[in-house]
Amino acid sequence: MSKLSQILREMIAQEGPISVERYMALALGHPQHGYYISREPFGAAGDFTTAPEISQMFGELIGLWAAEVWSLMGSPAHIRLVELGPGRGTLMSDALRAARVAPAFRAALQVHLVETSPVLSERQRQTLADCGLPTSWHSSIADVPQGPAIFLANEFFDALPIRQYMRTPAGWCERMVGLDEAGRFIFGLSSDPEPYIAAEAPPGAILEISAEGQRAMTALAARIQTQGGALLAIDYGHTRTDLGESLQAVRAHRFADPLENPGEADLTAHVDFAALGRAAKAAGCRVHGPVTQGAFLNQLGLAQRAMALAKRAAPDQFDAIEAAVYRLAGHGPADGPNATMGDLFKAMAVTRPDLGPLPGFQTEPLA
Repeated sequence: MSKLSQILREMIAQEGPISVERYMALALGHPQHGYYISREPFGAAGDFTTAPEISQMFGELIGLWAAEVWSLMGSPAHIRLVELGPGRGTLMSDALRAARVAPAFRAALQVHLVETSPVLSERQRQTLADCGLPTSWHSSIADVPQGPAIFLANEFFDALPIRQYMRTPAGWCERMVGLDEAGRFIFGLSSDPEPYIAAEAPPGAILEISAEGQRAMTALAARIQTQGGALLAIDYGHTRTDLGESLQAVRAHRFADPLENPGEADLTAHVDFAALGRAAKAAGCRVHGPVTQGAFLNQLGLAQRAMALAKRAAPDQFDAIEAAVYRLAGHGPADGPNATMGDLFKAMAVTRPDLGPLPGFQTEPLA
């Protein structure tokens, strides 16, 4: 039994069942025993692999994207490049290396990383120690200094807690986490329906809402609208608000039970890009996309970058480059040994209404 399991059991025994949102927030971010607080989860030795860990090409293309957006903004003398949930710092490191081809952009940069994990912050400091640019860390988005900023959010929104509601004959009741007679975590429902949800659905249908994700988008879009800049969000999810359960746990690159050993596995949920887009537009911003990650990277020149790397690569490296292109942008299964991110993952950008069109979003947004 994990240490956090015992803490949550005692909490539920004393206070009663807790919401899925609170359970997820504590499982990931408990100050001592939260999943992201106490470990480094990335890579082959961890629990999952993100796009920056697959290939340097991903971060390099995003770095060049940021440089082009800065140019479209009118090349302000100072710009903050901010990454939300920066993992091991790999994406930022690759992005800054690629930005050397745009020396005026690099000269304008101040790097900021928003990270709550002491373990990951230290790893990021090691990764970016030689980046040659002023770099600062913050525990929340609100702490990032004011001014024009380009925000990068790769697999950030999927880790923000969600609320779940189930359709019952009485209405939409919130899904809760409680204890069975043996003291094991189980899902249940609140006794009173939520009066503000009017969606029609058959009994048993699940509706997921990420209020925290929408609050984060509202704050980011409001800042962009008043101070200038852009947000690039890349994550797995859907382009239309729809019914269905997507909460999942991953441990050692395998799916696990979300209620088993909280704090020991990564918990995520599919991102509702439509809801994020509505929040951004309500704050006065323009939404670009979403488009698939494959379409986004291909428009940025993934194939050309792969060819340039392949010309200098040994035969075994050539195979790795080819495999990375397929994983990042290919059209294939989302799960299993041949999983790809090209279709499951989406890219969306948020800017002031007068900025655009943006690189990578030259196709029609997904419906």
